[in-house]
Amino acid sequence: MEYTYLGRTGLKVSRLCLGTMNFGPETNEKDSFRIMDRAVELGINFFDTANVYGWQIGKGVTEQIIGRWLEQGGGRREGIVLATKVYGKMGEGINDRGLSAYHIRQACEASLRRMKTDHIDLYQMHHVDRNTPWEEIWQAMEQLVREGKVLYIGSSNFAALHIAQAQCSARARHFLGLVSEQSLYNLRARMIELEVIPACEYYGLALIPWSPLAGGLLSGAVEKEQTGRRSQEGVQKGIEKHRRQLEKYEKLCKKMGEKPADVALAWLLNNPGVTAPIIGPRTLTQLQGSLRSLEIKVTEDVLQELDVIWPGPGGKAPEAYAW
Repeated sequence: MEYTYLGRTGLKVSRLCLGTMNFGPETNEKDSFRIMDRAVELGINFFDTANVYGWQIGKGVTEQIIGRWLEQGGGRREGIVLATKVYGKMGEGINDRGLSAYHIRQACEASLRRMKTDHIDLYQMHHVDRNTPWEEIWQAMEQLVREGKVLYIGSSNFAALHIAQAQCSARARHFLGLVSEQSLYNLRARMIELEVIPACEYYGLALIPWSPLAGGLLSGAVEKEQTGRRSQEGVQKGIEKHRRQLEKYEKLCKKMGEKPADVALAWLLNNPGVTAPIIGPRTLTQLQGSLRSLEIKVTEDVLQELDVIWPGPGGKAPEAYAW
C-alpha cells in the first residue's frame, strides 16, 4: 500500500480510501466486518462513512456496523483514520439537518455513540449550508476540536467559492479550517478540474474523489451490461447514453491488458492533486481487485487517448478562463 499526507496536515493516509456506503443496504454485517478486516490487512488505513448511510434500511445503520466492528478491539480503532459526515436529515425535527451549531453538536454526539468511539478523525460537512454563517459553523467545529471529539474538518460537494469562503473565515479566526474536500470525480465527471481542484491545491486540501467508477459505468459496463447491478434501468440508461465512449474505453483497457475499473482508479491516482479515491466494495473480491490500480503506470500516450474518449471541461484553471 502507498501512503500520502492528508492535504497540508502531518497525517498520513492510504492512497485508497475504504468507502462504507454499501455496508447495510448492499453488504450484510458479517461480510462488512470481513471487508474491513481485510482492508486493514492490505494496508488501507483510511475509512469513510456518513451519518446518513444506511438509507432505506435506516439512517445511521452503517455507522452502527462500523461501531460494532471497532468494538471488537484488537487495535482496530487505533489503526485507522476514521471519517464521517454531517449535514443530511437525520430525523423529523425541524433542526435535524444542516450545519447549525445546534445540529453539528447533536450529530457529532450521535455519530460518536453509533461508532462507539470517543473521537472522529475527519469530520466532513456533507454539503454546503447556505443558510448558516461561517462564524457559527466554525465556532461549533472549534468547540468539538477543543473537546477532542474531532481532530480535522473536511468538506464534501463544495464549490471552489465555498472552499475559499470557508478558508478565509477560518483564517480570520486563527483556525486550521478545511483540510480536505470530497468531490464527485472520475473520467466521465471532470467538472471539478476547472475550479475545485485548483482551489484545493491553493489552500492545501486533500482531494478525495467519490464515485471513481461513475456508478459502475467505468468498470466494464458494456461487456457485462446484463449482469448484476448493470442490468438495472438507471445503469442501462447510462450505458446507452455513453455507449460509444464506453466501447472505446473498454477497447483501450483491453489493449492495455487491464480491467476498466483498475484503469479508472489508476487515472485518478496519476493526478498529483488526488489524495485517495473512495472505493466502495460490496465484496472481498472487489476490495482485493482495487489494489491492482496502484501498480498500473498510466503513460502519456494513454492519458492522451483517455482525454480524447473522456474530454475534460476545457483546460486547466485558471488558464482556461484567462491567459
